[in-house]
Amino acid sequence: MSAPSYQLLIKNILKMPLAQASKKQIVYRGDLRFTYPQFAERISRLANVLTTLGAQRGTRVGVMDWDSHRYLESYFAVPMMGATLMMVNIRLSPEQIAYTINHAEVEILLVNKDFLPVFEQIRAKLPLLRNVILLTDDGENIAGDFAGTYEEMLAAASDKFEFPDFDENTIATTFYTTGTTGNPKGVYFSHRQLVLHTMMLMATMMMAGLNGRISREDVYMPLTPMFHVHAWGFPFVATMMGMQQVYAGRFLPPVVLKLLATEKVTVSHCVPTIMHMILSAPEAANIDLRGWKVIIGGSALPRAMCQAGLARGIDIFTGYGMSETCPIMTLSHLKADLVHDVGSGSEAEIDYRVAAGLQGALIELAIVDDDMNHQPRDGHSIGEVVARGPALTPGYVKNQEASDALWKGGWLHTGDIGTIDQNGYLHVLDRSKDVIKTGGEWISSIGLEDVILSHPAISECAVLGIEDTRWGERPIAVVVLKPNAAASEDDIKSLIRARTVTGELSKFAIPDHVVFAQSLEKTSVGKLDKKKMRAMYGAVKSA
Repeated sequence: MSAPSYQLLIKNILKMPLAQASKKQIVYRGDLRFTYPQFAERISRLANVLTTLGAQRGTRVGVMDWDSHRYLESYFAVPMMGATLMMVNIRLSPEQIAYTINHAEVEILLVNKDFLPVFEQIRAKLPLLRNVILLTDDGENIAGDFAGTYEEMLAAASDKFEFPDFDENTIATTFYTTGTTGNPKGVYFSHRQLVLHTMMLMATMMMAGLNGRISREDVYMPLTPMFHVHAWGFPFVATMMGMQQVYAGRFLPPVVLKLLATEKVTVSHCVPTIMHMILSAPEAANIDLRGWKVIIGGSALPRAMCQAGLARGIDIFTGYGMSETCPIMTLSHLKADLVHDVGSGSEAEIDYRVAAGLQGALIELAIVDDDMNHQPRDGHSIGEVVARGPALTPGYVKNQEASDALWKGGWLHTGDIGTIDQNGYLHVLDRSKDVIKTGGEWISSIGLEDVILSHPAISECAVLGIEDTRWGERPIAVVVLKPNAAASEDDIKSLIRARTVTGELSKFAIPDHVVFAQSLEKTSVGKLDKKKMRAMYGAVKSA
């Protein structure tokens, strides 16, 4: 008899902590705690519940929830059945949420009671939806057309379920990413891709020596929404390694900080906006953050934030990727020879922590020009960042044209402008749509923001390229001041002008205007929404 073909299925991730008898727990808000055997039983119960509601191979099951143990259970139960998990972006508009649920052909939906007002607005617009399961923290029964409440249905279901074997290329998950124009696009991943991404990410972080290294003894808490690219894939890694896992529910800085302290969290990931909120929260002043490893992604890690995190003892560094790449492709891990050359804690070390970083296991990266010619890895040659690897999405759901554009020339096109230096580190200079082309020069909005954020009075900053008849585009800066701090437009321009004198910045980088705002527009996942801000502030130049 020949050896059977071993399929890379998500259920094999779950086997690891059980086989290794992990004694760690899945913790929700500090109130609920489940051992890994209990977690596995709950996954089987959820699969039985979904089966009674008609779920089978290929059924789309959607989830609208905060970061929770329930979401983690759906990460496993739904794809392990052979169904497809659709993660609903709860921060989209009601119309966009309805569009994505319909486009994904969701038949069963798990909805947190906090989102019922939105769900009720769109329920009549969801013709394919057959069953709705209500999610609550307090077990409250709410009147409505629900199949039941999550905990009651799980309690009544069997804790045994025979998860089948099937082709590893079966679609496991889908979610929707917003672009600059049109409706959100559906990204999808197979079991094979998610298992490989899990192993690639785990291997990459275990290769680290000086920062960002993980082990089964770490305590994990995501600060990235679980609807966004599988919380960057880390819940699968944490489960495979049998880590203690902590889920905070709705993001509230006081709750997160309390859990950091009481649960002794050691590894997290988030966008800069979330880290800014945590470090700025009054509760953070009295909490020891030393030893907390935090990967910053989604947007560039500002130098000022990196310095502030390091000052608090946080091992803060960058991770880079995008929804279409599952997402982690690089991590800014430090190398001993590099730190020896630049000096530990030096400005040059920070340069590497805020860089996109070293490519991860089995990831290929290149910098190309408009004709797909590969550029030298010299830290000076600039072009678009393109990628290849076994965990990158094959394309977009029901959108062959966009899929073909994504993979033009056999490489995935990120839309980012960057360079790779002689030490192998990727430096992302800007999004191609955000880089400012003015007076024959390319100005990195990210680099200019970094300079402005070095001013002690500035809390947040966005640099925008605004159309200009003479120069093509001109930069303006939109800034938010720290509480009780003061700065003038001249102060900020003088700061930038000083960098032009040294040659660090082009003279064209001095913004035409500095706008002081109460807040900056953000996307549904907490990134700066420069498209919206360009529309809002585009008339400033002519004012």
